[in-house]
Amino acid sequence: MSERSPLPEPIYDDLPAGRVLLLAPHHDDDIIGAGGTVCRHVSRGDEVHVLIAFRGAAGDPDGRYDPAEYVALRQREARAGGRQLGLSRYEFWDYPEGHEPGAAELMVAARRLAQHVRALAPDIVYAPWIGDYHVDHYTLARVARLALVLADFEGQAWGYEVWSPLVPTRVVEISEVWERKVAALREHASQLDYQDLVHKTLWLTAHRSIYLRPESRHGEAFRPLGAPSPEDAALLAGER
Repeated sequence: MSERSPLPEPIYDDLPAGRVLLLAPHHDDDIIGAGGTVCRHVSRGDEVHVLIAFRGAAGDPDGRYDPAEYVALRQREARAGGRQLGLSRYEFWDYPEGHEPGAAELMVAARRLAQHVRALAPDIVYAPWIGDYHVDHYTLARVARLALVLADFEGQAWGYEVWSPLVPTRVVEISEVWERKVAALREHASQLDYQDLVHKTLWLTAHRSIYLRPESRHGEAFRPLGAPSPEDAALLAGER
């Protein structure tokens, strides 16, 4: 049997301090991936900005809602969910979902995000981790990696899990705010019409608590967002 590569030493229940930028693909992913963590940031006095990258129109595949009103509905749900966590600073970028962009489209988005990062000057960035199976989550992770290089970002950048579990190097204790995370996700009624997201996504937090104190009930897992892949890094050659 071959030996596995050693894992980095995990950091448990360590919340970095400073201004936060939370990048979310869709209008509920901020809550699913890092809702408890950013709730703790807000409770401590950290400023948290949430950027929702994609339009969200694909969240109604059966056409149960008025298409002329649906995107605005999802934005209202995002803000309502955020209020449950103490979040109030939301921005929506309205990119279409469901496709993997080509190099030119990817770089346009990366330059736009880099400009946003420079203007906001966050200390901590949270984004989907690069191994997330969903194409929009993976795309945002790629864009975030590129943008942080373009912005000369020197803070902490952490990847969170939504669809695909990661191997954590940081687990944040969220037991005291977990009910607020549940309440926040319940504000997304348009998505709960399709499936029980509370059951299907949030119970992973119970498993994450195994890394924490014996009495812990819930945690959120992260790993470093990382640098662009060699292929994506090659796209930066003409940008610096």
